[in-house]
Amino acid sequence: MGMPVTLIIEDEAVSPDIFNKAYAYFTAVDEAYSPYKPTSEVSRINAGFMESAWSPEMQEVVRLCRDTTGATNGYFDAWHQGKFDPSGLVKGWAIDKAAKLLLSLGCENIYVEAGGDIQVNGLNAAREPWQIGIRNPFDRHQIVKVVALTTQGIATSGLYIRGEHIYNPFDDKAQLSQVASLTVIGPNIYEADRFATAAFAMGVRGVEFIESLPGLDAYMIDSAGQATLTSGFDKYVRNN
Repeated sequence: MGMPVTLIIEDEAVSPDIFNKAYAYFTAVDEAYSPYKPTSEVSRINAGFMESAWSPEMQEVVRLCRDTTGATNGYFDAWHQGKFDPSGLVKGWAIDKAAKLLLSLGCENIYVEAGGDIQVNGLNAAREPWQIGIRNPFDRHQIVKVVALTTQGIATSGLYIRGEHIYNPFDDKAQLSQVASLTVIGPNIYEADRFATAAFAMGVRGVEFIESLPGLDAYMIDSAGQATLTSGFDKYVRNN
């Protein structure tokens, strides 16, 4: 879907085959779930592909989308204007699965990023927790916070890079202008990403929603540049 993918493996012995398997997985996900490719299963569903013929994996993704709609009180909605687009869930889901693939192949110290959303495990090259910077949404060259992660996922939702790609499902004509960016840290990138998307659609109430979810924390920057964070976010912030 036009997103850069970055894999870093900081183990002593890593074969090119491991990287190839991970990239092949992302390619397969893109082929199946991209709403921009007419041959993808998502595009065929939108063209009337019968539910009884959906692949088992697609049925799982649809179920996860529906579960997320319920868990976010309707603020996550993969069905927009009659079309199915699971991108708000599939990206984090795919990163999570790719990370698990690398772990299953014997990797221990990994960084998997797609489109700015990240899953890590273990330690970086300096044998320290992975250092992840949160960008200033008003100046992409400035980092406003650095967090240190070892097993978590981190996802940021905002309009400053991809433009208006998130909408309020209860009023899809409303402009989401209250929040500049919302970063969520979760036990894995699947959880962080799906709830970051929904929380951003909630506006300034999104950070309160993340506060209510066990195991998740958030850092929100509003349109005035004011930062609000959940009660547990500070434990991830790297101390200089």
